[in-house]
Amino acid sequence: MDIADIHKNSKLLLDGVPYNVVEADFMKPGKGRAIYRLRLKNLFDGSALDRTFHSGEKVDEANIRAEEKQYLYKDGDYYIFMSTDTFEQSFIAEEQLGDKKSFLKDGDVVNVLMLDDRAIDVTINTFVELKVVKTEVSSRSDTITAQNKQAVLETGYIINVPPFIKEDDILKVDTRTGTYVERVTTKK
Repeated sequence: MDIADIHKNSKLLLDGVPYNVVEADFMKPGKGRAIYRLRLKNLFDGSALDRTFHSGEKVDEANIRAEEKQYLYKDGDYYIFMSTDTFEQSFIAEEQLGDKKSFLKDGDVVNVLMLDDRAIDVTINTFVELKVVKTEVSSRSDTITAQNKQAVLETGYIINVPPFIKEDDILKVDTRTGTYVERVTTKK
């Protein structure tokens, strides 16, 4: 693939490592060849890399595809996902998932990015609904001022919530920021 065809969110393979193009800047100096400056994100470990290319250079495109998979369970340091079509299982290391692991429930269907036959990343929904399993009880005087309290969700994630939230409430959570959005259902 020619470097001129690269744009934001292109997937490249450099030295056998897949990268996502986060930023792509084009510069044409007065003399000489055009320069392409790329900010790349390593799809294995999430590290960032800046690389400069000149017009006419070739790069390898990463053969990445998204597959729909169901999250099954956690086994040691790995999260196990099963293809909804072939029932094949894929393993993703906990460190590769990062904060996304805090929003995965058993049975959730997500998109898993595959590089050849290796699972490298998971795309989760922007909003998820999770049950509160533990929170402090607020007294009437606590509600006079707008103060948040902590709640533990069914995945073990700890989140700040308004004082009226109780155990067994279902909350909508923004997975991009890890913050409370709204209460979906309340305990009877």
